[in-house]
Amino acid sequence: MTNTTAAPAAGPRAASAPDLQDLPRLIALMTGDEKHAPAAHSTLDALWVLYNRVLRVTPDSVDDPERDRFLLSKGHGPMAYYAVLAAHGFFGEELLPGFGAYDSPLGHHPDRLLVPGAEIGSGSLGHGLPLAVGTVLGLRAQGRTDPRVWVLIGDAELDEGSNHEAIAHAGPAGLEQLHTLVIDNASATHGWPGGIASRFASAGWAAMTVDGRDHEALYTAFTAPHPGKPLAVVARVDPKN
Repeated sequence: MTNTTAAPAAGPRAASAPDLQDLPRLIALMTGDEKHAPAAHSTLDALWVLYNRVLRVTPDSVDDPERDRFLLSKGHGPMAYYAVLAAHGFFGEELLPGFGAYDSPLGHHPDRLLVPGAEIGSGSLGHGLPLAVGTVLGLRAQGRTDPRVWVLIGDAELDEGSNHEAIAHAGPAGLEQLHTLVIDNASATHGWPGGIASRFASAGWAAMTVDGRDHEALYTAFTAPHPGKPLAVVARVDPKN
């Protein structure tokens, strides 16, 4: 159970540039009971590429209305997310050993009121993509067309009907600011002819499938032009054990 006190101020900034090789050490600091460790590790490479090379948000711009938004829908395995946030200075790594403890802001599901840099409270499957669609619509209503909205979902979340309503709306609405990253570890109960990307493409999205451990392939997909369409990137990783 996570304490519900106000979020702590972001801790000390990273002393040097974020280092990919430091992630295993940061994850190892989180010794609390975590039954979703495979879910966490499946997202690690994609999260690193996003925060290190793509997202326009920093510890100093988390309240900037023009920042990019990242929504972790796959919030039931947040260890990699916390490690990447700590590596990029959103909070101090001294918080990591308390992961999962009652008085720690780092719960088994991220809480946007407690975790510096988190945009939503998440963990229940099927919520993140609809929230991302709503975020883009809200930005449009404010006349903000520059911020990009990213949401990371798991392939098993596509068993939830709420996601398909969001997919069906975003394509015809031309939500170009919307970017969906699907971590595919073969957990979904249902499938689609031609693979997951075909589900998005059939609804008018730009969609592609890449190796979820290949950083250059991820970066190329994340930055691919998709004028007038939302973008879906399916990142394939090893099947869940």
